[in-house]
Amino acid sequence: MSRIGRLPIPVPAGVTVTVDADNVVTVKGPKGELNQKVNKDIKVELVGNEVIISRPSDSKPHRSLHGLYRSLINNMVVGVTKGFEKVLTMEGVGYKVSEWNKNQLTIAIGYSHPVIVDAPAGIEFDCPDKSGTKIVVKGIDKQAVGAIAADIRAIREPEPYHGKGIRYENEYVRRKEGKAGKK
Repeated sequence: MSRIGRLPIPVPAGVTVTVDADNVVTVKGPKGELNQKVNKDIKVELVGNEVIISRPSDSKPHRSLHGLYRSLINNMVVGVTKGFEKVLTMEGVGYKVSEWNKNQLTIAIGYSHPVIVDAPAGIEFDCPDKSGTKIVVKGIDKQAVGAIAADIRAIREPEPYHGKGIRYENEYVRRKEGKAGKK
């Protein structure tokens, strides 16, 4: 049996989990509401204040889906209670960011024009650093937060020679030695 899939998901107070006839799981909490369509073979049931996920057989597709849906539903429960965030930092002379109404970023990253990033629904931006080198992406959907953070990082990925660019907060950028000069 799947080690991840067999773990029950605790449902904290203030969170409601419902499963409809089409196997769509809806999680409502203090921060919002999330939905996830679950494969028809995977059984999701609410027992007390825990969500139990089970599979019909030990076939490879069922085993892989078992752990997947358990993780997705657990991320939904965590998202509507605590939320998720990704922190990005900018390295480089003149690289800075400014926010506009928590749903738009203006990034000066060495191009001839500023890059403007709009937040999709359910995502918030924050720039807590006075120097304008830190970006915090917040939201209740883990997939959306990670996707937007990856899109922002892709604007100017960290380069290996000087380390300039946008990176995740604790990301290690492997540095290369520059070209050796003549002696």
